Amino acid sequence: MNLMYQSTRNESNKVTASQAILQGLSADGGLFVPASIPKLDIGIEQLKEMSYQETAYAVMKQFLTDFTEEELKACIAKAYDAKFDTQKIAPLVKADNAYYLELFHGATIAFKDMALSILPHLMTASAQKNAVTNEIVILTATSGDTGKAALAGFADVEGTRIIVFYPKDGVSRVQELQMVTQKGDNTDVIAIDGNFDDAQSGVKAIFENRELAGQLDAAGYQFSSANSINIGRLVPQIVYYVYAYAKLLKNKEIIFGESINVVVPTGNFGNILAAYYAKLMGIPIAKLICASNENKVLFDFFETGTYNRNREFVLTQSPSMDILISSNLERLIYRITDENADDTAKLMSALRNQGTYEITEAMQKKLHSFRAGFATEGEMAETIAGLYQSTGYIIDTHTAVAAAVYKEYVNRTHDEAKTVIASTASPYKFVKSVMSALDSKYNDWDEKDLLEEFHKVSQVEMPAAITEILDAEILHTRECKADQMESAVKEILEIVK
Repeated sequence: MNLMYQSTRNESNKVTASQAILQGLSADGGLFVPASIPKLDIGIEQLKEMSYQETAYAVMKQFLTDFTEEELKACIAKAYDAKFDTQKIAPLVKADNAYYLELFHGATIAFKDMALSILPHLMTASAQKNAVTNEIVILTATSGDTGKAALAGFADVEGTRIIVFYPKDGVSRVQELQMVTQKGDNTDVIAIDGNFDDAQSGVKAIFENRELAGQLDAAGYQFSSANSINIGRLVPQIVYYVYAYAKLLKNKEIIFGESINVVVPTGNFGNILAAYYAKLMGIPIAKLICASNENKVLFDFFETGTYNRNREFVLTQSPSMDILISSNLERLIYRITDENADDTAKLMSALRNQGTYEITEAMQKKLHSFRAGFATEGEMAETIAGLYQSTGYIIDTHTAVAAAVYKEYVNRTHDEAKTVIASTASPYKFVKSVMSALDSKYNDWDEKDLLEEFHKVSQVEMPAAITEILDAEILHTRECKADQMESAVKEILEIVK
């Protein structure tokens, strides 16, 4: 039987996996979630001998049940190939008593590649399966990494266009260069005068505009999303947590049935939600530790039960986490309301209208697997320097937030469970911040010079994602205000009122 997907705001709105992937966001503004979380149908002993591609099929077939074996395996083979610089796809590196799950070996050197390498193939297969004749317009907001990974994935994919919005002053220089130099006749990149939350809210508003949807359809287009609001983004992320556990077992770092903890640097909540889904599938994960930077809205939520975005937005050196509206948290909220769409819709309405909501004590008790922490800019930098000095291993700013939170958690709780830290980006991507953390003498260096210096210091090969942008032509210069996003989309698609 097919596993169906339902909206977090209307459980009667049920669709297949391929339909959920195509739509991205439900018409009622909710997010699609599986009607039930499937269990793995093979044991960990089998999984530990599997390649990443084989693990991906074992996990994803449980969620994407309207895809045939041939279709799904073809998508996986196209996604996890030579564009990754290691056959392991997501290697584990042990450093300072933790296991860093390196999720940055794909084409754009950030964890978003793990899902966005496969999403275009899932999307085109879904379109064929549902006899879609419209051109699919991928509309995406990014805090830095999703944008480039989505652009790279969808560039020149037949039957698609992609439009990416990013906060003009809210991404690293490398992130911006990766986006604005993106080739592809079907790609558009727009810098907005605002922050990521403005971009994300603008994209959601466009999705929820039914009049615009009609205009699009008449012009031969339909919207979908590459953000983690799309279930086609979330399901592939579950895979690497399953894979990590299996490889710890294979490497005899843990014994059969032993529980581990997982620490995830968290912004939009999709990456840690994927770990939670892996736990629900049967992977022995004890604690899910949500690590925030100084935009600690999620830390405060887990500590108090109140989500409140009414606060100062802080620009940090971990910009992919500079988020005050964590969209994927809605999927967790739906679960802890016992899948009550009305209650979820009310809480999301309160967030939209008042900027805050409070969950009940009963709901809070259902979050017992989660822990939370946050790291200041100073603590993040100290963690990068300290880890390098003690081990020679260098991590990026986002991973350093997670490592700092992990260290504080262990000092406070004395929890000695083996721990996987999601390492979400190559240090090359945030080289200015990383090198400045290692030595203040680098504060005034030019970023391009720092890339060469980092290579010398780290002895890590400079990835193609960096070398190819150093002298690349700027192809995208469009900018707009946050309230002009819809107009910009219409202009690109040549849709008149």
